[in-house]
Amino acid sequence: MSGHILIIDDEPELARALAYSLDREGFHSEIATTGHEGLELAQRAPRPDLVLLDLMLPDMSGNDVCRALRASPDTRALPVVMLTAKDDEIDRVVGFEVGADDYVTKPFSNRELLLRVKAVLRRSHQHTAAPSRDVTSFGCLRVDEAAHQVQVDGRDIPLTVLEFRLLTTLMARRGRVQTRDTLLQDVWGVDGSITTRTVDTHVQRLRKKLLRAGAYIETLRGVGYRFASSPHLADP
Repeated sequence: MSGHILIIDDEPELARALAYSLDREGFHSEIATTGHEGLELAQRAPRPDLVLLDLMLPDMSGNDVCRALRASPDTRALPVVMLTAKDDEIDRVVGFEVGADDYVTKPFSNRELLLRVKAVLRRSHQHTAAPSRDVTSFGCLRVDEAAHQVQVDGRDIPLTVLEFRLLTTLMARRGRVQTRDTLLQDVWGVDGSITTRTVDTHVQRLRKKLLRAGAYIETLRGVGYRFASSPHLADP
């Protein structure tokens, strides 16, 4: 596997060690030591295939950098792996909320990080290679995956990358129960690194954002969640 990796980290020794390990694996790496420099390099052609982003930067937080990347049409789909010394669940939740694709806690082994990078790139390539689906309408809900657009009763509903992924995953499997562990694996791409309470928190927030379409997401206590098989069954 190859690709262009942008490292945004203000620790020179760590950044150089990461770049060395990535280059040995066939990647081409580039280093930025501030958030603003990283954003500038991410927008410059040729754009990177993935960003390794430290949470603690001298000029702005990694979360703010990730938000800025997701806000730009040119970098909205750019995979981001957060690097941080913080190991609290709330920090991981925030990282995923702002659009991070994975979250690696320092200290980490180079082997672990390389495996995470390759896994995220594989998921990204599979998503890019997959043919875009048509616009999906379901009752009062309309989802345009290619445009990353959600509407309820004609009103635009802004969702984070993670919320959008959660919604489209549930919709694609409507009528079928999805356990919390399944959603953690398929939406967050993690297995056991964050608790299932994270799923409940995000589903609650997603329901609230979707207004009356939130009723389409059904809770099966002790099991998980299910998107309604028919809009008429859940329409308020």
